[in-house]
Amino acid sequence: MQPTDPRPQSVLVVDDVPESLAFLTDALDAAGFTVLVATDGSQALERLARIEPDVVLLDACMPGMDGFEVCRRIKADASLSALPVVFMTGLTEVDHIVAGFQAGGVDYVTKPVQPQELIARLRSHSRNARALKQVREALDVGGYAVVVVDDAGGVLWRSRLAEEWLGRFFEPAPTGLPDTLAQWLAESRDAPEPAPLFAQLGSERLTVSVAGRVGLGERLLLLDCRADDNARLTRAALTPRETEVLYWLARGKTNRDIADICGMKLRTATKHVEHIFEKLGVETRAAAAALAARALTEA
Repeated sequence: MQPTDPRPQSVLVVDDVPESLAFLTDALDAAGFTVLVATDGSQALERLARIEPDVVLLDACMPGMDGFEVCRRIKADASLSALPVVFMTGLTEVDHIVAGFQAGGVDYVTKPVQPQELIARLRSHSRNARALKQVREALDVGGYAVVVVDDAGGVLWRSRLAEEWLGRFFEPAPTGLPDTLAQWLAESRDAPEPAPLFAQLGSERLTVSVAGRVGLGERLLLLDCRADDNARLTRAALTPRETEVLYWLARGKTNRDIADICGMKLRTATKHVEHIFEKLGVETRAAAAALAARALTEA
C-alpha cells in the first residue's frame, strides 16, 4: 500500500554535535525532507509533544539522556509508539546495536554517515510509517477495536476504541497489557487457535481474541464489547408466557405454530412476539432468536 499524502517526508534529527547536525540537516534538506532538529533528548521530547514527524534520526550517545532512553520514552507514549526511530552511532559493538533495537529502534546507521544510504533508509521507513498510519486511522474511523502486541506483552499500537475498552474492563497498566490480558496471551502463545478471553463489567461482556500474527513476534488482538445476552434478557423482564413464546420463536416456529403449541389464538401469539421485540430492542425474528439462542448456549 502506498500513501498518497503529497506532503514532503519529515524527519526529526537529534544530535548534540553542531557540525554533525549541520551536515545531516543540509543533506536531508537537499533530498526534499522537512527537517526538524533537537540538540539533546529533552529537547527532542519537547518537539515531539508539539509535532509528529514521519521518522526520527537519533544519536545513540549523547550527554545526559542518551538516545536509548529517548527512544524508550517515545515508545512508552501511546500517541508516539508507532513512530519509527533510526539510531546513529559510531559504536559497532553488537551489544550497542542490540540495545538500540531493544529500546524500540527500527534501524541504525553508523558514523560517519553515508548520505545516500541514510536518505534511502529514511525514505523507506517514512513511507512505511505513513502507510501504516493510514491503515490505523481507517481502523479508528471505522470503529474497530484492535491491539498489536509483541511476544513480551508490550503494546505496539492500539486503536482508540480498544484503549477505551481496555481502560474500562481492566486495571490500568503503566506499560504493556493489563496483567490479566498479558497472562492469557502468554499462556496461549503456542496454541494454534487460542480460546478467547472474556471479561465482564456489569451487563457488558468484553471478548478478546487472537486474530493471528502480523509480523515477526507481533500478534493482532481483536476486541468486541456487547451487552451480555443473559443480562439483556433479565432486564427485558419477560413474562412467563412471553418467555415461553421466545423459546419456541428461537427454534424457528412461526406465530401460528406457537399459537398451536401454547394453546392460544394466533392474534395473541402475534401480540406476544411484538411485545418481545419491543422489550429486547430488536426488530426481527432472526435477531430475537439469535439473542435467545446465545443466552441458552451461555447458560
